[in-house]
Amino acid sequence: MWDKTLLTLRIAHLLFALAAVMMLYAGFFLVINLPVFPLRKIDVNGHLDHVNREQVKLIVQQEMKGNFFTLDIKRIRGSFEKLPWVRTVNVRRRWPDRLEVALEEHQALARWGGIGLVNTRGEVFQAASDGDLPEFIGPTPESAKDITEHYGLFKATLAPLGLPPVQMVLSPRRAWQVRLKNGLTLELGREEVEARMSRFAEVYDRTVAKLPASVNYVDLRYPNGFAVRYPELATRKATGTNKQGAKHG
Repeated sequence: MWDKTLLTLRIAHLLFALAAVMMLYAGFFLVINLPVFPLRKIDVNGHLDHVNREQVKLIVQQEMKGNFFTLDIKRIRGSFEKLPWVRTVNVRRRWPDRLEVALEEHQALARWGGIGLVNTRGEVFQAASDGDLPEFIGPTPESAKDITEHYGLFKATLAPLGLPPVQMVLSPRRAWQVRLKNGLTLELGREEVEARMSRFAEVYDRTVAKLPASVNYVDLRYPNGFAVRYPELATRKATGTNKQGAKHG
């Protein structure tokens, strides 16, 4: 008899606990769905040059559904991330009725092979820009980071000459080629490319700069000098009228 009474008490306690949990859940569900917790203010922060007010307004109209508790933060973040110039998005609720959206835009550094852009972190992204940007060409989008790092080094080395790189090419075999603002193409090869660029910058004023403006190619892969190419000589050689070249050391 005592065992039956004890079992009955345990069952009653269990049922009471389940009922209490269900009541709390129902109460919580009702509270968060009541219109007493609406979102009244949405703050969009960040230095924005490309994301405009119309784009933000459209996302707000389409995605801001629900109240402070039921708003789908992940969905909102995903909508902002789809904007071409947005790099990162941080969305937070601020009690009692505010939503904060922090946006970070890509800072365009270069064009990527005519099909995209590269930001200052070496990341390829899809967007349109009419800015005067250098062009990066590489075997894979992942190689853009390496090209970005070398671009910074080469640009600093060439700064005293006033000849910034306008095209950076990294081949699948990791050979470097750089075209400068004046149209001159530098062949750097795969080894000691920073040292080769430094040597070129040191001797440019007293060597290449004194050559005819038609010189458009410098091969820096020689250990003790470099070779230049004259387009008119290449034309003559092709027609058999001239077989001379030029090499400086």
